[in-house]
Amino acid sequence: MMWSGLFILIILVSAYFRLPLLVWSLLLAASLVAFSVLADVDTSWKYIMWILFAAVVIPVNLKPLRLNLFSRAIYRAMKKIMPTISQTEQEALDAGDVWWEAELFSGKPDFSQIQKLPAATLTAEEQAFLDGPVEEFCNMLDDWRITHVDYDLSAEAWQFARDNGFFSLIIPKEYGGLDYSAYCHSQVVMKIGSRSGSAAVTVMVPNSLGPGKLLMTYGTKEQKEYYLPRLAKGIDIPCFGLTGPDAGSDAGAMPDTGVVCYGSYDGKDNVLGIRLNWAKRYITLAPVATLLGIAFKLYDPEHLLSDKEERGITLALIKRDTQGVEIGKRHFPANHAFMNGPIRGKDVFIPLDAIIGGVDYVGKGWAMLMECLGDGRAISLPALGTAAGKMASKYTGAYARIRKQFRTPIGYFEGVEEALTEIAGQTYAMDASRSLVAVALDTGLVPSVVSAIVKHQVMERMRSVVNRAMDIHGGHGICMGPHNHLGRAYQLIPVGITVEGANILTRSMIIFGQGAMRSHPFLLKEVQAVHNKNKKQGLNDFDDAMFAHIGFSISNIVRCFWFGISSAKFINSPGTDDTRYYYRQLVKMSSAFALLSDICIAVLGGTLKRREKISGRLADALSNMYVMTAVLKHYEDQGSQKEDLALLQWACEDALFNIQTALKGIMKNLPSPFIGGLCNFIIFPLTKPYQRPGDRLGHRVARLTLKPNATLERLSDGIFNSDEKGNATGRIMHALNLELETNALQHKLRAAQKHNLLDSRNRDAYLQAKQKNIISEDEYNELIKAEEAIQNAIKVDEFSFSGWNIETP
Repeated sequence: MMWSGLFILIILVSAYFRLPLLVWSLLLAASLVAFSVLADVDTSWKYIMWILFAAVVIPVNLKPLRLNLFSRAIYRAMKKIMPTISQTEQEALDAGDVWWEAELFSGKPDFSQIQKLPAATLTAEEQAFLDGPVEEFCNMLDDWRITHVDYDLSAEAWQFARDNGFFSLIIPKEYGGLDYSAYCHSQVVMKIGSRSGSAAVTVMVPNSLGPGKLLMTYGTKEQKEYYLPRLAKGIDIPCFGLTGPDAGSDAGAMPDTGVVCYGSYDGKDNVLGIRLNWAKRYITLAPVATLLGIAFKLYDPEHLLSDKEERGITLALIKRDTQGVEIGKRHFPANHAFMNGPIRGKDVFIPLDAIIGGVDYVGKGWAMLMECLGDGRAISLPALGTAAGKMASKYTGAYARIRKQFRTPIGYFEGVEEALTEIAGQTYAMDASRSLVAVALDTGLVPSVVSAIVKHQVMERMRSVVNRAMDIHGGHGICMGPHNHLGRAYQLIPVGITVEGANILTRSMIIFGQGAMRSHPFLLKEVQAVHNKNKKQGLNDFDDAMFAHIGFSISNIVRCFWFGISSAKFINSPGTDDTRYYYRQLVKMSSAFALLSDICIAVLGGTLKRREKISGRLADALSNMYVMTAVLKHYEDQGSQKEDLALLQWACEDALFNIQTALKGIMKNLPSPFIGGLCNFIIFPLTKPYQRPGDRLGHRVARLTLKPNATLERLSDGIFNSDEKGNATGRIMHALNLELETNALQHKLRAAQKHNLLDSRNRDAYLQAKQKNIISEDEYNELIKAEEAIQNAIKVDEFSFSGWNIETP
């Protein structure tokens, strides 16, 4: 019995620590030698053990034998059933860098990769830009006028943005740009977004895909020298056309075409170029754009460039005044006034040097787009979503403190408190997620999968946060007008959910579909080996990857079960007493995710592509592990402030519960209930270890939003603030400050009423309290002043019957 336990222990320990096959084989052989010499058992049992060892361990260690006994047959079978990878899929796989998602796929994440990243900070120049031009720009924005009167930014705002480089945040200084960091880019968009969504989107587009990023990354020397200075100064306003009426996310179905031919251009005949026909819609800045980036399928039927007729998706720059270009009428997205509309082209002829990157980049358009879409996904949209969260945390909390029902601030009611908890907790997660990916971009990484994760997670959490804020504000949030700071954010939700890859598609297809193939330690190697035209080399590579993959899976089975029964208490992890538990649970869930990913791939095979509910849940698990990582990093980068611990705990516990829910959903819906049940036993042997954040923790989080404090300042840092009493948000903060200043007086009035010195505690009691010398004349005036400020803060706009003319209530 003792010897059996020793053999099993060696196998389990080897699997847990992922020892190389040869090492654990030698350890097992050494234990068998000891068994043969020391064990007091019948000799026949010793022979049997050596025969088993020779039959199993020796073949898997001798590669030529292993190839003939196992790998060759499996390799042949896989070549028949494994689907090929399309060109667009391959280009998506090749785009960007593999980063933290690979560590999460490993089941054994190396946290030093995250810890060595610097904290998100701004240079002195960047901070000055935020405190100066961005602050001034925000002050000149009147969102009500933009969205209900002019349906556009004012001419003054447009010119200010041009003159101060708002469209050149990412353009190098050598071309006249500001060349700011990705984090600064995020901070700029977030601050403007907290003032006006329409203005934020206007600034976002030239600094993401549109098409400055493409020019910087792929443009020819001549293209960069001509276009980038014009874009930096706002002489040219850019847009980029990808989506059309018949093709949104499916680039392969794009009907827009270009044909290589000779034509006339700029007064010259017999110019080799492309004749284009396209129809695009939902194109931001199209109505005012002077420079159009267009994606299309290029054909060369006369073989003027090569022997190949179908050349693939290609990108080109086209001037607005080119013959055949039609700028359509405006769209009006979600009642926001940023410029958006269709663009069309009929028989538009352009020279070959209009191709972004020149003829060398013919057919590489999809790869170029996948590489450059990250800025929109990782910077602009997460900044916009986080702005909404920070605004809700600061101003909905303040509103809940000054708005009273039953003579009690509504923020003290548990139902409202539950919504405030969600707002603050999710905002903390959003801010951490967008900050971490921005820092990664600033170190030179292009994390395409993580970019998709951040875009999806932040915009979904924005949806939750803004809806919760609307629940609290009620009619105050519903009734539109100059004093409504929340309604526009509510209307902006579908924009963020839809653009840069619709969230449904991002969740169900991109995050895990792209992430699994790129980030799994062995899957891509296996696929590449199966499709290798050199069969001998392919078989050799497949054998290496497959047996490493088998060892990886066995290791994850052992690790998951041990973590399950031990609650992951013995994992060596970074962190302090406050955070070490969450690091350990993250390692545990990483192992579970890695194991379940392998199970899904093995059970569902190529059909996993179409099982979008399963892949969506895998995406949820991966995404929440990233969010949890970001939250831990964010907490430490901000100095591990004890006052912020409740936010950290809530965000981590929420993420763990979400991961558990996703994994349970996968196991429940696998085709084989037995396999699902077995996985559940291995991963969660002690039933569900994670629960939603508790009410006591939620209470602590919610209370952080009800009055000014250092934690709330950190949580809401970076948004536009106004002290003006007539401002949509300034009036709320003004009322809150006066309410808090008179809090002691309110306590005095309550005590007087309790002793029957006052008839009531309503506004009429102020005068009665003054007359009875319970409060002084000055204190009475302070109470009246606070009451007037509160009434001003909770009022809604009223309009005349004839139009949008404000009526004074």
